This record gives sequence, C-alpha cells and structure tokens, in this order.
Amino acid sequence: MTIQLTMESGKVYISDDVVAIIAGSAALDCYGLIGMASRKQLKDGIAELLGRENLARGVEIRKVNDQVQIDLYIIVSYGTKISEVAHNIQVKVKYVLNEIVGIHVDVVNVFVQGVRVIS
Repeated sequence: MTIQLTMESGKVYISDDVVAIIAGSAALDCYGLIGMASRKQLKDGIAELLGRENLARGVEIRKVNDQVQIDLYIIVSYGTKISEVAHNIQVKVKYVLNEIVGIHVDVVNVFVQGVRVIS
C-alpha cells in the first residue's frame, strides 16, 4: 500500500517503507528511547532491539478511511518516565511527517516492548 499525495503538477506516491523509515528516524531522536523493537518477533518475553538499518520493522503504517495511522514498537531506557517518552515520540513523529513528507497523521500508537538499562 502506498500513500498518494495530490500536488498542483501531479500525483506523488510514497511507499509505506519510506514513511516507516522517516517515522522511525524521528522517534530515535527522542530522549529516553533506546531503539525500535521488532513488531513480529518476541522471543521469551525479550524484545529484539533493531539497528538503524531495520527501522521499518518496528513501524507499521495503516490507512483506514482516509486516515493515516502509525504504530511504533519501541524499547525505552530504564529510569525515564514512559508516558513522557511515548508522548514526545507521538508529537515528534506527527510533526516530522507533516513537515517533511506532507502527510497528515491522525493517530500515532506507541507500544513499549521493553525497558533496557544503558551501561
């Protein structure tokens, strides 16, 4: 599924993977976030930490009734307030996708898959 934007001079089609990578990169800029977690793989209750090359695996893009919904699966740092980290990620992802891509995001859901201690 792609996202279609209509401009003055034509249409632009943006792949979900591109939107997912931009959303994941925006989320990684937020304080308290260790990284993205795989949305499909949860082994023994331990979430797999994804590197920068696999950001799209921790993000799911849905288009429901002309609304764009984004699910982010994250791992947060121990000692941070999880609700504040999640709120900052929601605000940042909405802002970046609106300003860079021009997509109005209606919902950003954040799923905390784990907490890690930074050494």
